[in-house]
Amino acid sequence: MTTSRIEHYINGRMTAGESGQTQSVYNPATGQISGQVALASRADVDTAVAAAQAAFPAWADTPPIRRARVMFKFLELLNIHKDDLAAAITAEHGKVFTDAQGEVARGIDIVEFACGIPQLLKGDYTEQVSTGIDNWTVRQPLGVVAGITPFNFPVMVPMWMFPIAIAAGNCFILKPSPLDPSPSLLIADLLRQAGLPDGVFNVLQGDKDSVEALIEHPDVQALSFVGSTPIANLIYERGAHHGKRVQALGGAKNHMVVMPDADLDMAVDALIGAAYGSAGERCMAISVAVLVGDVADKLVPRLAERARALRVKNGMELDAEMGPIVTRQAHRRITGHIEKGVAEGAELVVDGRSFDIASTGDGCAEGFWMGGSLFDNVTPEMTIYKEEIFGPVLACVRVPDIATAIQLINDHEFGNGVSCFTESGSVAREFGRRIQVGMVGINVPIPVPMAWHGFGGWKRSLFGDTHAYGEEGVRFYTKQKSIMQRWSDSINAGAEFSMPTHK
Repeated sequence: MTTSRIEHYINGRMTAGESGQTQSVYNPATGQISGQVALASRADVDTAVAAAQAAFPAWADTPPIRRARVMFKFLELLNIHKDDLAAAITAEHGKVFTDAQGEVARGIDIVEFACGIPQLLKGDYTEQVSTGIDNWTVRQPLGVVAGITPFNFPVMVPMWMFPIAIAAGNCFILKPSPLDPSPSLLIADLLRQAGLPDGVFNVLQGDKDSVEALIEHPDVQALSFVGSTPIANLIYERGAHHGKRVQALGGAKNHMVVMPDADLDMAVDALIGAAYGSAGERCMAISVAVLVGDVADKLVPRLAERARALRVKNGMELDAEMGPIVTRQAHRRITGHIEKGVAEGAELVVDGRSFDIASTGDGCAEGFWMGGSLFDNVTPEMTIYKEEIFGPVLACVRVPDIATAIQLINDHEFGNGVSCFTESGSVAREFGRRIQVGMVGINVPIPVPMAWHGFGGWKRSLFGDTHAYGEEGVRFYTKQKSIMQRWSDSINAGAEFSMPTHK
C-alpha cells in the first residue's frame, strides 16, 4: 500500500528536515496507515525560527492595508478550496464531511475578520494632553510567534491564531497535531498562492520534542496552545518561565441545563448533536445534561432512542452523523471511561461499545468505530462526571431546581462552555449572570463565539489573560506603545526636577 510523506513547510518550501524521525498517520475509518509525518528536531525548529526571524522586519514594515490584501486573496482561495480542506480533515481525523465543512467555514470567519486589520490596529490619540504635548498609542507586532494546535480541529483552531498574527505583522510557526497534519500543508500552499512572502508562515510537523524546543527558543516571543488542561497548564508555566507571552486553552466539561418549560424536541435535537457530533471530540461538546425537576423522565427515553439510531458511518457519506474515533488509543481510553462509569454505579442506558462495525461498510472492519453512549443517574462524585472524556458519551445528572444546577456547574473545575434551554426570560437572565463559565448559550447548545468576539473559558479551561481571536486576539499578537510629543517652542528653559504633571 502506498503511503504519503508529510513534511515540514519552512521558508516557502517543503522539507523533510534533519531528524529523519517519522510517525504513522492513520485513516480512522479503516485503521490503515495513510502516511508518514516527519517529526521536527531542535535543529529543524532553529531553521524555522531563523527563517521567520529573517522575514519579520520587512513583513512588519509592510503597511497593514497591503498585509490585508494578502489576507483577502487567501480568503478567496479558501472559498475555492474549502471542500479540499474538508476532505483532508475527514481522511485523517474521521469527522463526517459535513462537519468538516462547518469547521472550515468557521475558520474562514476568522480570516474575514483579519482582513479588517487596518481598522483593528488603530490606536488612540489625545491632542493637548498637557500644554504643548500630544499623546497617542500604537500597536506593533511581537516578532516570531508560534501556535500549537490539537487534532480535533486541524483547520479551524490554527485559523484562530495565524490569520490575526500574520495580519498584525508577525511571522508565524504552526505546529499541528501529528495525527492529522496534512491540512496544515494545504493552508501553507494557499498562503503561498495568495502572495505571502517566504518565511512569514511556516509549518513544523512534530511531537512533544518540537513543542519543548519552541517553548525554550529565545526568539519565539509568544505561544498559543489548545489542548488538554494538564498540558495547557504546563505550557503556560514553562512559556512564562522562558519570558514568553502565552495563551493556553485547556479542557472542558460542558453542561447543558434543561428546564421543565423547555421545548423538549429542541432540547433533544440539541443534546444529540452537541454530544455526539464529531464523535464528542470537541472542547465545546456537551458531555453533561443537567435535567431539572421531572424533565429527566421525559427526556432520557427520547435521548436513548436517538442515540441508538445514530448514523455512524464513513464520514464521506453525506448522511453520516458520526464518524470513527480518531485513534485506537483514544478508543481504548473512552472505553475505559465507560467501564468506570458502570463500575461506579451510573446507569448505562445506551452502550456505544456494542456498535456493529459491519454497518460502516466494506474496508472499515479495522477502523476505530464506536456508537454513542448514554448514562443516567450520574452523580458529581463519579469519574465520568469529573473528567473530560472527549468521546461520544453523554452523562445525565438529575437536579431539583435551577439553583442546584447553577451551583453544580460552578463547582466544577472547568468553565469552558455551558448552555441552558428554557422558555423563561427570568431564568435565562439569572443563569447568564450567575454561571461561572466563559461561554454561555441560551437555547444555543454550542455557544462558540463568532469571529469578532473571542473564544475562551474560565477557571482551568484557560491559562492566560486573553481569549483567542476577536479583538483580544489582536491584543495578544501585538504590543502597545505610548508616544508623547512636544516641540521646542513649548518647552520651558532649564532643567525640571519635579515629577511631570498636567499643565
